[in-house]
Amino acid sequence: MIRPVLVVLARVLAGGFILAMVVGLTLAAAIKPGGDGAAPAPPATAVAVEQVSASTLSAGIDRLQRHLRAQPRDGRGWAALGLAYVERARLTGDSSYYPKAEGALQRSLRTTPDGNDAAHAGLAALAAARHDFTKALGHADTALRINAYGARAHASRIDALVELGRYEEAMAAARKADSVAPGIPVFTRLAYVHELHGRNGEARRILTLAAASATDRGDIAYARTRLGELAWAEGDLRTAGREFAAALKADPADLAALAGRARVRAASGDLPGGVRDQETVVSRAPLPGYVTALGELYEAQGQENKARQQYAVAGTWATLAQANGVAADLETALYAADHGDKAVALRAARAEWARRRSVHVADALAWALHVNGRDEEALPHARQALRHGYRDAAFRYHLGMIEKSLGMRAEARRDLAAALRLNPRFSVHHAPAARRALDELGRGNGGGR
Repeated sequence: MIRPVLVVLARVLAGGFILAMVVGLTLAAAIKPGGDGAAPAPPATAVAVEQVSASTLSAGIDRLQRHLRAQPRDGRGWAALGLAYVERARLTGDSSYYPKAEGALQRSLRTTPDGNDAAHAGLAALAAARHDFTKALGHADTALRINAYGARAHASRIDALVELGRYEEAMAAARKADSVAPGIPVFTRLAYVHELHGRNGEARRILTLAAASATDRGDIAYARTRLGELAWAEGDLRTAGREFAAALKADPADLAALAGRARVRAASGDLPGGVRDQETVVSRAPLPGYVTALGELYEAQGQENKARQQYAVAGTWATLAQANGVAADLETALYAADHGDKAVALRAARAEWARRRSVHVADALAWALHVNGRDEEALPHARQALRHGYRDAAFRYHLGMIEKSLGMRAEARRDLAAALRLNPRFSVHHAPAARRALDELGRGNGGGR
């Protein structure tokens, strides 16, 4: 199963000071640099723009557009509008907002060329949304040289380092951000870096504290959703369901929480309920991870034609995203390896690996090599995906299937059993295949569930 694209996009737009500008046009007063050149004081608010609801964001965009028609020389207003467009793309899956965002952010820089950390932070968020993480890191660093307290820039810097596979640097960046710009956006990123290192207990502790300290409904939903994702990854359906329900209570429109609830419902035996939830998610944000998950649920119901339609939509999204400047090779590799053209999957995975070396790209490349019959090449990449300790059942399953293809029976039994122990229902598509493979190998001392 493809992990929803929220792995990147749900973290793309956390930044404390921007919301004030999107909904109230108060940013300039909050972070105006001092005339003596000293670092600006931290902004007064720490509400995360990535948790803004669709309706609030729409109203904020309308307000900003009216304001900028009257005040076209407001550089920070243009920066806020650019960030709002990036967030709109995240909420809707409509990548056509990215060129609009770029235009607004570049106008911000033309209007206010000096000391404009907000524009550089916005460009960092845009680059991350387009999966150009090297460029995102550069813009984040530029923004932080102007304003060392910029929560938005710190968040984008952590995201870029994570997605480039520079995990030790990402941990250092998250700890630095926690010391100068604490808040839900930084807390959730710090937790994620711990999770990537297999320190799920510490990730859970941080997320629990974040959820308890949050007051904004979007922040509450975001932290609870992350707790739900962590529980799901460990096969704890009851806790995952409870956390996703808490997230939806805080924000009924939270699509990541709704997608999580869909997975829990399907895994708990309520396949029709899972399909209904996932259909709602896809109707609002037809991102490839969400669309592919719906296709797999249709397949589990025996609705092959409807499943194929969803996989075609995933391919269409990738084409449109590329036209709007998004490097969509990772998404292409993930869905095409299982549901599309295997040669296309391998080309896309190789292209993404040339750009960045994260564990998710290593796993995607390993799986694309495997489905193309190149298991000897796949094995080191599958091992690299797990070398930091990340506890992901799909990663472990991929390694086990590659080992099985190579005749490494004991290793394959070990890793397939480990995948199913970690989360027996990690995928409606692959978990049954893992059980069949274990039966073929003979469970032996490799255990089982």
